[in-house]
Amino acid sequence: MKHIVAINASPRIGWNTSRLVEEAARGAKEAGATVEIIDLYRLEPFQGCISCFGCKLPKTFGRCVSKDGLTEVLEKIRKADGLILGSPNYLGNLSAGFRALYERLVFQSLTYNKERPNCNEHLIPVLLITTSNCAESVYDKVGYTAMLENYKKMLDKFVGPTKIMIYGNTLQVDDYSIYNWTIFDPVQKKANHEAVFPLKLKEAFELGAGLI
Repeated sequence: MKHIVAINASPRIGWNTSRLVEEAARGAKEAGATVEIIDLYRLEPFQGCISCFGCKLPKTFGRCVSKDGLTEVLEKIRKADGLILGSPNYLGNLSAGFRALYERLVFQSLTYNKERPNCNEHLIPVLLITTSNCAESVYDKVGYTAMLENYKKMLDKFVGPTKIMIYGNTLQVDDYSIYNWTIFDPVQKKANHEAVFPLKLKEAFELGAGLI
């Protein structure tokens, strides 16, 4: 039986990213896999790559040697048959928690060797789910498409074949009236969420099942 690790790299449990990750995980489970969901922001403290180069030494080659909240997560990914990653877009990039995991996950496999640039021999399928307040229709214009393609390129090379799912124009809060946010139309936001989010949940389910 295949095992999938699903990671929610949003600090907001139960909201857009979190629910899409859960639905993708459910799709993988119903397709026959065992699934573990990890909420990144509920782990013990962790940090990104500290450039210690421990993963380049013979005794620890290909393994991040930092010991913190990500140590066990990296080991679980190493043994998994598929990986679901979900992150919101904050200020034009994925979350700080995601970035920390991404740095540690990718850099440990980078060899700086012409003959063998990647030492990871256990490539697994990856589903990267991203959410944003920004509408999907302007992703090209604001540079989000290029940003996500860069992530895909690196994940393809060092973790495994990667698919990207996008959900834009998200509902950010239940009650917009308590904030002085004049650029939003709360009625439109809610209507869009009610119409589109169920379709995105279905898409996440199907993509999760497709990992198996």
